[in-house]
Amino acid sequence: MSDETVSVTVKPRSTRAGVTVEADGSVVVRVHAPAAEGAANRECVTTFAAAVGVPKSAVHIVRGERSRTKQLAIEGLSVAEVQARLRQSARGERSR
Repeated sequence: MSDETVSVTVKPRSTRAGVTVEADGSVVVRVHAPAAEGAANRECVTTFAAAVGVPKSAVHIVRGERSRTKQLAIEGLSVAEVQARLRQSARGERSR
Protein backbone atom coordinates (compact mmCIF):
# COMPACT_ATOMS: atom_id res chain seq x y z
CA MET A 1 0.00 0.00 0.00
CA SER A 2 1.34 3.46 -0.81
CA ASP A 3 1.76 6.34 1.64
CA GLU A 4 -0.62 8.46 -0.41
CA THR A 5 -4.07 9.00 1.03
CA VAL A 6 -7.22 10.84 0.04
CA SER A 7 -9.00 12.96 2.62
CA VAL A 8 -12.80 12.60 2.62
CA THR A 9 -15.66 13.89 4.71
CA VAL A 10 -18.40 11.36 5.40
CA LYS A 11 -22.02 12.49 5.74
CA PRO A 12 -23.98 9.66 7.41
CA ARG A 13 -27.77 9.29 7.15
CA SER A 14 -27.86 11.08 3.79
CA THR A 15 -30.92 10.66 1.62
CA ARG A 16 -28.77 10.10 -1.44
CA ALA A 17 -25.56 8.05 -1.31
CA GLY A 18 -22.62 8.98 -3.51
CA VAL A 19 -19.30 10.76 -3.83
CA THR A 20 -18.99 14.41 -4.80
CA VAL A 21 -16.05 16.75 -5.27
CA GLU A 22 -16.90 20.19 -3.94
CA ALA A 23 -15.83 23.44 -5.63
CA ASP A 24 -12.90 23.76 -3.20
CA GLY A 25 -11.67 20.27 -4.17
CA SER A 26 -12.78 18.53 -0.99
CA VAL A 27 -14.29 15.06 -1.37
CA VAL A 28 -17.61 14.27 0.32
CA VAL A 29 -18.94 10.72 0.67
CA ARG A 30 -22.65 10.60 1.45
CA VAL A 31 -23.97 7.34 2.91
CA HIS A 32 -27.40 6.12 4.01
CA ALA A 33 -26.04 4.28 7.06
CA PRO A 34 -25.90 5.85 10.53
CA ALA A 35 -22.57 6.53 12.20
CA ALA A 36 -22.99 3.60 14.58
CA GLU A 37 -21.25 0.23 14.89
CA GLY A 38 -19.09 0.89 11.82
CA ALA A 39 -22.03 0.91 9.39
CA ALA A 40 -21.14 4.30 7.91
CA ASN A 41 -17.48 3.28 7.54
CA ARG A 42 -18.41 0.10 5.67
CA GLU A 43 -20.75 1.98 3.35
CA CYS A 44 -18.14 4.74 2.88
CA VAL A 45 -15.60 2.18 1.64
CA THR A 46 -18.15 0.52 -0.68
CA THR A 47 -19.45 3.83 -2.08
CA PHE A 48 -15.96 5.30 -2.60
CA ALA A 49 -14.69 2.11 -4.26
CA ALA A 50 -17.60 2.15 -6.71
CA ALA A 51 -16.97 5.82 -7.53
CA VAL A 52 -13.31 5.25 -8.42
CA GLY A 53 -13.87 1.86 -10.06
CA VAL A 54 -11.90 -0.41 -7.74
CA PRO A 55 -12.96 -3.37 -5.61
CA LYS A 56 -13.95 -2.44 -2.07
CA SER A 57 -11.08 -4.59 -0.79
CA ALA A 58 -8.68 -2.02 -2.34
CA VAL A 59 -9.97 0.85 -0.17
CA HIS A 60 -8.75 1.16 3.41
CA ILE A 61 -9.49 3.71 6.12
CA VAL A 62 -6.04 4.57 7.49
CA ARG A 63 -7.11 7.40 9.79
CA GLY A 64 -10.41 8.67 11.17
CA GLU A 65 -12.35 5.48 11.97
CA ARG A 66 -14.39 7.43 14.54
CA SER A 67 -14.40 10.79 12.78
CA ARG A 68 -16.36 12.23 9.88
CA THR A 69 -13.06 13.24 8.29
CA LYS A 70 -11.17 10.17 7.12
CA GLN A 71 -7.97 9.36 5.25
CA LEU A 72 -8.44 6.62 2.65
CA ALA A 73 -5.70 4.65 0.94
CA ILE A 74 -6.54 3.06 -2.40
CA GLU A 75 -4.34 0.14 -3.46
CA GLY A 76 -2.93 0.42 -6.95
CA LEU A 77 -3.87 4.08 -7.54
CA SER A 78 -2.06 7.32 -6.86
CA VAL A 79 -3.89 10.31 -5.44
CA ALA A 80 -3.77 11.95 -8.89
CA GLU A 81 -5.41 8.89 -10.48
CA VAL A 82 -8.12 8.84 -7.79
CA GLN A 83 -8.83 12.54 -8.32
CA ALA A 84 -9.04 12.04 -12.09
CA ARG A 85 -11.47 9.15 -11.67
CA LEU A 86 -13.62 11.19 -9.26
CA ARG A 87 -13.77 14.08 -11.74
CA GLN A 88 -14.71 11.66 -14.51
CA SER A 89 -17.37 10.06 -12.29
CA ALA A 90 -18.80 13.48 -11.42
CA ARG A 91 -19.07 14.42 -15.10
CA GLY A 92 -20.91 11.16 -15.77
CA GLU A 93 -23.40 11.87 -12.97
CA ARG A 94 -24.20 15.33 -14.35
CA SER A 95 -24.84 14.04 -17.86
CA ARG A 96 -27.54 11.57 -16.70
